[in-house]
Amino acid sequence: MSMNNQVPARIANILINALKGGVVPRVGLEYITVGRAQEIAAILHDIDLISDGSASFRFIVGRYGSGKSFLLQTIRNYATAKGFAVVDADLSPERRFAGTKGQGLATYKELMQNLSTKSKPDGGALPLILERWISGIQATVKAQSDLEGEAFDLQVEKQIYAVAGALEGMVNGFEFAKAVVAYWRAYLNDDAAAKGNVLKWFRGEYPSRREAKADLDINFIVTDENWYDFLKLLAAFLVGAGYNGLLVLIDELVNIYKIPNSITRQNNYEKILTIYNDVLQGKAQHIGFLMGGTPQCIEDKYKGVFSYEALRSRLAEGHFAAEGIKDLSAPIIRLQMLTQEEMYVLVEKLRDIHAQLFHYAPTLSHDDLVYFLTVEYNRVGAETHITPREIIRDFIELVNILHQNPGTSAAGILGGNSFELAKGGLTDEDIHTEFVEFDV
Repeated sequence: MSMNNQVPARIANILINALKGGVVPRVGLEYITVGRAQEIAAILHDIDLISDGSASFRFIVGRYGSGKSFLLQTIRNYATAKGFAVVDADLSPERRFAGTKGQGLATYKELMQNLSTKSKPDGGALPLILERWISGIQATVKAQSDLEGEAFDLQVEKQIYAVAGALEGMVNGFEFAKAVVAYWRAYLNDDAAAKGNVLKWFRGEYPSRREAKADLDINFIVTDENWYDFLKLLAAFLVGAGYNGLLVLIDELVNIYKIPNSITRQNNYEKILTIYNDVLQGKAQHIGFLMGGTPQCIEDKYKGVFSYEALRSRLAEGHFAAEGIKDLSAPIIRLQMLTQEEMYVLVEKLRDIHAQLFHYAPTLSHDDLVYFLTVEYNRVGAETHITPREIIRDFIELVNILHQNPGTSAAGILGGNSFELAKGGLTDEDIHTEFVEFDV
């Protein structure tokens, strides 16, 4: 990245602070994306198919720190830019696909809390989506008639019933349609409390059907058992509201692998199988699932996804896939570590962003960057264990120290050892390799 390619100061600050803390920033990823061209292209192809009414399901598999969460967030940003609504959640001991203590519902609540769109990228987009939907119907009625006042409102309500009615053929669609109409009436009457009740219902926050019935006259709530059906309804509604579909991102599948009780684990894998089968059999539309996990939590035959035979038989690679040969149409996308050349491009970008953020001319030279990476890759065990996350954290620490201590040099901090270049290491010719990047 040249210094002419200015990164807004707010974004630069978020990038540097998040990466130093070892977490994936939710914004600005387009400024630091390197490599992953094939993987991103495959998922973007899925997104185009979802726009056309299909559904998709992928596992993104990579070691801790390999860029798995980074890729998921990059896709999230791309999808919202393409007119999708996106929900995302990290699994945890309290958030699973199924459980006896509301863990599936907890995952749904987290997904809905993180509902994002292009104009509301940080979550909490549900009210905005509902208002946009109503405004769209009002605009359509206005364009088609000269009605005003009560007659206009009646025609809008008729149109809302027609759109909501399209959902009624789906499982629990009638209740969903009733909630949508209830929101319209609250909107019409400017009734903030009634609006709040409908939003509470959509978010899965009603503890019992009795309370939902009392507040909304809806004898149905989101539960551990039906939350996936509800996401399918939401996807159908979103398309009616002018979005291209719904993308569901679920990370940290390792939390299912860690469940000690085998029956509970199997129940969770069964829920994954239900979603997977639904998608592949064409029973879901305008919805895509991306689930992130480590190789172990997928492949372990005792506790991983592959311990559930129905999933293993569907997901295991065929006879022709091998190390370094990818089938990017398969349901599992395996992330290879970024190459040393790609890491060079990344630290060069970070060097320039840091300098821009703190208003100084970059002091680290090409040779300094090569030397930094050489030191990193020559650590004991680095060949199999070092990850981009660790290298990025070390690099931001390095530029912070250099900036805060003007008398220091990179060589002084990194040490004077004369390392040879790491195995398969960097050459000047490699550094000038062009990398395909995606503007998100």
